[in-house]
Amino acid sequence: MTFWQGAAWLMWLVLLLRFFPRDVVTKLKSEAGYQHLWFSSILVTTLLWSVQAGIEPGLELHLLGVTTLVLCHGWRIAWLIGSVAVVFLVGAGKINLADAGVMALLTTLLPALFSYLIFALSYQYLPRHLFIYIFIAGFANAALTISFKMLLTALWFYWQDLYSWSSIYQNYLQLVLLIWFAEALLNGMAITLMSVYRPHWLRTFYDNEYLSPDR
Repeated sequence: MTFWQGAAWLMWLVLLLRFFPRDVVTKLKSEAGYQHLWFSSILVTTLLWSVQAGIEPGLELHLLGVTTLVLCHGWRIAWLIGSVAVVFLVGAGKINLADAGVMALLTTLLPALFSYLIFALSYQYLPRHLFIYIFIAGFANAALTISFKMLLTALWFYWQDLYSWSSIYQNYLQLVLLIWFAEALLNGMAITLMSVYRPHWLRTFYDNEYLSPDR
């Protein structure tokens, strides 16, 4: 384990303790429906992240799903769910133990914060309409979030001098053109279905605002 990998581990644990969503424990104990949503979110996230493909080791592509987690749970719980998924992937041998801290930060924490920022900006400055929520907070947000995550990963590998920038750009960053639409479609469809059939699963969805006849 390098110094920076150890620093990422330490930062992961410190931030996880600092921003741990304490109310989630109470909800898991008292709400059976939330238990199903919680464990389903962990399962789907783990499966999404375990299906990877890439040209260079470490620069693999996979669907993210962080935007849906953020809109369902908020960024703190989304990060906790992503952290649990990282632990499961380490246990399954999909991630090296030394890289777990880096993945938790670059795949979960920073993308979750970025995704929540996009949602907050759309909520603040755009009309609060169902289609705005689906296409901006969901579809477009997911496309931007996975692009942001891939840029962070590229910068990390370049900073660690693991690959040249030319290799990173040709074998990784250019692939964002292939995956952004799939990520946006996956999250957009999930948000659409939940906003119609399970709006109570979306922590960021407010019926009286997005479905108001005056908007």
